[in-house]
Amino acid sequence: MTASAARAPRAPADAPEPLPLESLRRELRAVHALVRRDLLRLASQRVHTALMLIQPVLYLFILGGGMAALIPEAALGVGYQTYLFPGMLMMTVQGPAMIVGVRLITDRQSGYLRELLMAPVHRSTLLFGLCAGGTAVATAQGAVLLALAGAVGLPYDPLLLALLLAGMVLASFTITALSLALAVSLARPEMFHMLLGLVMMPLLFLSGGFFPLQNLPGWAQALAAANPLAYGVDLLRRAIAIREPHRAAATGIEWFGHHPPLALESAGLLAIGVLALLWAAHRFARPE
Repeated sequence: MTASAARAPRAPADAPEPLPLESLRRELRAVHALVRRDLLRLASQRVHTALMLIQPVLYLFILGGGMAALIPEAALGVGYQTYLFPGMLMMTVQGPAMIVGVRLITDRQSGYLRELLMAPVHRSTLLFGLCAGGTAVATAQGAVLLALAGAVGLPYDPLLLALLLAGMVLASFTITALSLALAVSLARPEMFHMLLGLVMMPLLFLSGGFFPLQNLPGWAQALAAANPLAYGVDLLRRAIAIREPHRAAATGIEWFGHHPPLALESAGLLAIGVLALLWAAHRFARPE
């Protein structure tokens, strides 16, 4: 044995072996296949997609048009339809993002999930693929509504549209992850639908999408500060303010009387999604 060999550091005995490149490719192919499946389903269900867009469009032009005549721009800093637009974007993405959890439960009941688990990949990879597919579908539907930005007085500024799209991706990921975290703990889709019916409308009304959160009582503002949808709406509204300062509406979320930095809001929303997805993956990894 040479002296240089004797001095070479030894790898710890319990060090994990590196993941083979072929195994990594197999995991990525599984994620790609699940995302592609969801996008193909979206493309083939055009009527269903259009029906899911009807509600936010009606809110935007009927509710927004009616309230715009009653609420002066000075009260919000912008016209009511412009103020309402981020909330409608959030309403558009939260629907398909939450459906991912319902689909996971129904796939488990129908036996499709058991067949999916026979693939030679980790269970957590399949859950990540479901989350990525749900995020892509929700963002795609939000992008359709984003095409109506000009109708509410926003310019078709490429950077503004990119910022809004990035905000929708982040919000869609977090909502999808939370949906999956809930779905892995439930056995029946009826229970999932019941919980959605109980919490989704309060979450939307406490998101700041319809009216400023500063007008709510203190206890409601505290609930809004723990609402992921409120951070998503606030991110979209502040993205508009970056490119269109003269259209800046009052931001919604406040921590101890101050608006948190945009980067901190984004990091917090991302952290919620990551933690929810990791917890869901931990539960999903346990054999049935």
